[in-house]
Amino acid sequence: MAQMMKAAVLVEPGRIEVVDKPIPDVGPNDALIRITTTTICGTDIHILKGEYPVEKGLTIGHEPVGVIVKLGSAVKGYQEGQRVIAGAICPDFNSYAAQDGAPSQDGSYLVPSGRCGCHGYKLTAGWRFGNLIDGSQAEYILVPDAQGNLAPVPDGLTDEQVLMCPDIMSTGFAGAENANIRIGDTVVVFAQGPIGLCATAGARLKGASTIITVDGNDDRLAVSRKMGADVTLNFKTQDVVAEVLKITGGKGADSAIEALGTQGTFENALRCIRPGGTLSSLGVYSSDLKIPLDAFGAGLGDHRINTALCPGGKERLRRLMAVISSGRVDLKPLVTHEYKLEDIVAAYDLFSNQRDGVLKIAVKP
Repeated sequence: MAQMMKAAVLVEPGRIEVVDKPIPDVGPNDALIRITTTTICGTDIHILKGEYPVEKGLTIGHEPVGVIVKLGSAVKGYQEGQRVIAGAICPDFNSYAAQDGAPSQDGSYLVPSGRCGCHGYKLTAGWRFGNLIDGSQAEYILVPDAQGNLAPVPDGLTDEQVLMCPDIMSTGFAGAENANIRIGDTVVVFAQGPIGLCATAGARLKGASTIITVDGNDDRLAVSRKMGADVTLNFKTQDVVAEVLKITGGKGADSAIEALGTQGTFENALRCIRPGGTLSSLGVYSSDLKIPLDAFGAGLGDHRINTALCPGGKERLRRLMAVISSGRVDLKPLVTHEYKLEDIVAAYDLFSNQRDGVLKIAVKP
């Protein structure tokens, strides 16, 4: 096998380049994966813009689909040549944080380097790929703690069918799970990008009877109807809060899912929910949030605000792929474009500027 590989790295804010990098060595708990398909995420755009800082020279990307090339000596139950995916979040499931129900916040692997306290809890540290270690926009990726983080792809599923599982589907579904949706609920989902569309699909699976989606792009709103939306609202032409209150007879929605990460969407989501309702936040925010006093009921409204960082691990991924295999959800239409890894700079330009109806881009080494 060659000693070098192509990888898309952050050179500096505003600049990503494809460079040569050494193929990683495999430790006893690792697995080396040859990437067959990956993609670009909205979080990668935050990184590119310098809104989310990562180390210069880091390989970007956190959504790997590929084939096992080499297994560490301690990794059991997998075979070289097997098709797998790994989650964007790849914690050590032996850690205190993981066993306490917060695997996405596991920084136990950073303890020896002094970058995390001995307790092992660290905000967002379960997200390693393209954040703290080299990511998936490359020809190869090293998956740490592979025993808990690799999930075999079922026969019959294509790369494009499972490409949303490592992050977008898991995150969007987490938004629905955290929204405390009950059968018969009314749910409003703000932003119908890929994560919001998955949140819409998740809300339908959770049993919501009325799903209202909000976006400024009519094409995306049309896609949201295919994902389960009953009512679509374009915030550019409608007073969204007034419309939601009208639809619900003045009560407000039982839950709102915020899938963008701006003050405006967060505030409108809060204004849309009823007293005792839940705001499920999935946005990556790049500035401080302000909570409006009236919408928050001065803190006396029995509201719940839940946040989530994409659940990871092989059991989570197995469940997501089971939903796809069963035909309950089809996310393949979200893959609207395909680029070669060598052309990823052009793919970033397309995705960051949201041209040509782009939703997700399949990137092929």
